[in-house]
Amino acid sequence: MRTYPRNSPQAAARIVALALTSDGHVCSSEEAALEKLGIAGELGLAPAQFAQIVQTLCEDRSVAQMSPELTVDQFDTSPLSTLIDEIDDPALRRKVMRLCIAVAISDGHLADGEIALLGAVFKAWGPPIRH
Repeated sequence: MRTYPRNSPQAAARIVALALTSDGHVCSSEEAALEKLGIAGELGLAPAQFAQIVQTLCEDRSVAQMSPELTVDQFDTSPLSTLIDEIDDPALRRKVMRLCIAVAISDGHLADGEIALLGAVFKAWGPPIRH
């Protein structure tokens, strides 16, 4: 996977792109949600940049021979941790989490890949769990 500068709009957009594609496809309700959210503007990107980041993510996953639908096993790997760790600004993390949730629930169904991604992000960025 390509890397982006820490806390960059591109790094944030890639996490949202992972949420968008983690169920193996992009449906019209997800596209409508992205448009309603003004995803590019929300993340500080030019209008066409988000689509380019999604395309680049798909290319990278194809080269790495990853399944279109992500599984929990794929999220327990170092590459995903590297991508998640590119965002360490608390305000940007909150924004990315909000956008990921909005995209994931926009079709009225949480697929296993979406649950796995959201779980990995929440585990990495959420408050520590107290026992």
